[in-house]
Amino acid sequence: MGISQMLQQTKIQMITGYYSFLDEWNRVLGYKTPAHHKKIMSFLVDVWQNSPRRGLLMAFRHSGKSTVVGIFVACVLYMHPETRILILSAENGLASRMVAHVRHILENHPWCADLIPTNKKEWANGRITINRPIGIREPSVICQGIHGNITGMRADLIICDDIEVPNTTNTSQKREMLRERLRELDFILSPNGTMIYIGTPHTHDTIYRTADDD
Repeated sequence: MGISQMLQQTKIQMITGYYSFLDEWNRVLGYKTPAHHKKIMSFLVDVWQNSPRRGLLMAFRHSGKSTVVGIFVACVLYMHPETRILILSAENGLASRMVAHVRHILENHPWCADLIPTNKKEWANGRITINRPIGIREPSVICQGIHGNITGMRADLIICDDIEVPNTTNTSQKREMLRERLRELDFILSPNGTMIYIGTPHTHDTIYRTADDD
């Protein structure tokens, strides 16, 4: 088997693992996995695994994109417990909802039992820390509003979930402030880290036109 074939086989095994995690979670909930949810998961894994590790996910409203993103985050932690993840939303409350979603999956997914710490010192809506290798300072998952204090943070995966809403983009000045804030994320992201934007445009001059460039 050639190197290219081995790499392709590894890639197939990787995405199959994420599909299986997704299917198992839906089985717990009594659902079948929608076909478009597997497409969303495939996209997220592709961005996570391949250069330039930047991606923008836009899908129709109520498509379940945030649901799949939460499952993806939980699966990343299951496969790579050392990962540090930062979730940003337009407001802290929205980001907290995503962290709560991830926490719920970790607590109830049959594969994740060993990740739950005995001492739940950092096991709340705003931050969670799973069982993982020692010596890592940052929580496993932490959330912030887009204009919250992120000074000094480091992350291997940054999820920008619905950072563009009317309150953050209804004037040109606010849009420029948002773009400037996004440029700061490069100083938080670890080398070879991944940044994924999830959202829906709310203005003609949407930040998502230049998100990958920033």
